[in-house]
Amino acid sequence: MARSSMLRAVDSINGEKKMKLNMKDNNTIFIRMTMTTTTTMTLEKQHQRRGLWREETERGSKQEEEDEDEDDDDDLMVSKLGEDIVMKIMEKLDARSLARSLLVSRSWFSLASSDSLWSPLKTAENMTWGLECKQLWIGKAHIPRWSKVPGLSKLACFSRAVIDSKRTRIMRDDLWDHSWEFHFTEAAPDYWKNLDPYWGGVGPPMHRYFHPDGSQTADPEDKVWGGHECAYTIVTGYADGKVRRNYVRINRWPHLNVSRRDDWGWEMSNVIFAYSSVPDADKEGGTGPLF
Repeated sequence: MARSSMLRAVDSINGEKKMKLNMKDNNTIFIRMTMTTTTTMTLEKQHQRRGLWREETERGSKQEEEDEDEDDDDDLMVSKLGEDIVMKIMEKLDARSLARSLLVSRSWFSLASSDSLWSPLKTAENMTWGLECKQLWIGKAHIPRWSKVPGLSKLACFSRAVIDSKRTRIMRDDLWDHSWEFHFTEAAPDYWKNLDPYWGGVGPPMHRYFHPDGSQTADPEDKVWGGHECAYTIVTGYADGKVRRNYVRINRWPHLNVSRRDDWGWEMSNVIFAYSSVPDADKEGGTGPLF
């Protein structure tokens, strides 16, 4: 009886050992299968990425080849017609179409950017802007000073002017160089608005003038001005090396927020009054800072 009990106990122990060994083997197999599956998935992803990279590379190369072929076709047309003929055609284009032709190809850019198309034309009376420049400059309130640097092509001058028109940070030169129309806003007291031609519709608009010494003046007949001393300052705030705030303050009045018009002019306003730069595109030498 004792012997059989001992044998059963031994068999039970051996059975537990076999089960543990089987579980261990199963875990090992499971781990190996998991690692194999993960490795396979990783390799598949790598192959997919490489395949996508190859496709993108091939697509990019193909696009570059197509662009080069298009450039070659456009250049071939110039060589067949001759530069003189192409220039004659370009002379008939309006300014915007001529500007777009700069993007066609290298040879077209070389021809379309020629100063013979953009430079002033001599007439019997005086020097006037060429047709293309006239069309591009027309309706602009201000022509920036830095676009009139000697030696630049006329197209480069206009390109610089376009860049400057996006500038919203006003400088002291911008204040000095322009005359400014002034009027009260709707929120201003009625007493002031009754004196303002903007609201009364009688007489020319009021004007203000900024000076390099930091002072501001008005026209002698201005009924609102009153002859009191007036000073201004420009405040510019930076954060992380970038301009975060830029406004103009006059005496202790609320600060003036600054913006640009579509015609490249300037606007400054607060809740009480507003300023608008007077167009002066014909001002010799241009206006604003020289960067």
